[in-house]
Amino acid sequence: MGLSATSFGCIETCNHASRHFVHGWKQLAGVLAEAAARCAAMVSDRRRSDYFERCAVGVILAVLAGLPVCAQSLQERTPACFACHGEKGQSQLPEVPSLGAQPALYTLIELVMFRDKLRVTEPMNETTKGLSDDDLRAVSDMISKLPPPEPISDTPDSARMDRGRALAQQNRCNFCHQSNFQGLDNVPRLAGQREDYLLNSLRAYKGNTRRGYDAQMSEVVYAMKDEDFLDLAYFLARVK
Repeated sequence: MGLSATSFGCIETCNHASRHFVHGWKQLAGVLAEAAARCAAMVSDRRRSDYFERCAVGVILAVLAGLPVCAQSLQERTPACFACHGEKGQSQLPEVPSLGAQPALYTLIELVMFRDKLRVTEPMNETTKGLSDDDLRAVSDMISKLPPPEPISDTPDSARMDRGRALAQQNRCNFCHQSNFQGLDNVPRLAGQREDYLLNSLRAYKGNTRRGYDAQMSEVVYAMKDEDFLDLAYFLARVK
C-alpha cells in the first residue's frame, strides 16, 4: 500500500526532528515533542484509522530508537519519554500508554524488565539501556507524582459500562487493582488508561505474547473472550 500525503507529513515531521540531532539533546527533545503533537493531529484528521495510528506512533518511535541513548544522562532522556507518552504523562498517541499516577513500584518493575530485555519493546529497551537502578527509581517516583490521566469524556454506552463493570468484578480486577482501579504497589493503575492500549494488553496476555513478572494475568484472561476484552477496556478507559 502506498503512503498518503498525511503519512509523508508524519515522516517529514520526524525527519525534521532527527536533523536537529547535531544541535544537542535538549533541542532534539523539544522538536520530538512537537513532532508527536503534529503527528497526533494528522492522525485525528484521518479519523484515527489503524494505518495512520501506526504511522504516527511508528515514525516517532523510530526516531527515538535510532538515537545513541547511552550517551544521554537521565535528565536528557526524560523529555523524550513525554514526547511519546504525552505531556504530564497523558498519552495522545494511539496504543501508547498514559503514565500519570502509575504506582512507583509497578513502573520500576516494568522499567527494569525493559532495561534487562525481559520485555522486548525496542524503543523502551533502547531508552532504558545503561540506566542504573537508582535512575529507574527516580523516573518511577517522578511518574507516580504526575496527575492521573483523564478518562474518555464521551457519553458512555450504559449497557457496555454495565458489562465491563460486571467483568471487572467477576475476574476480581477490582480486588488486585483496587476498587477504584487506581492500582497499588506492583499492580498498575487501569482507570482512565487508553482504551486501545488496554485492549492490546488483554489480547497479548491471552496470546501469551506479553511478558509479566508473573503468570497471573495470563491465568485471569485465559477463559475470557475477545468481546469481553472489548467491554472491559471500554469500561476501564472511562472510569474516573
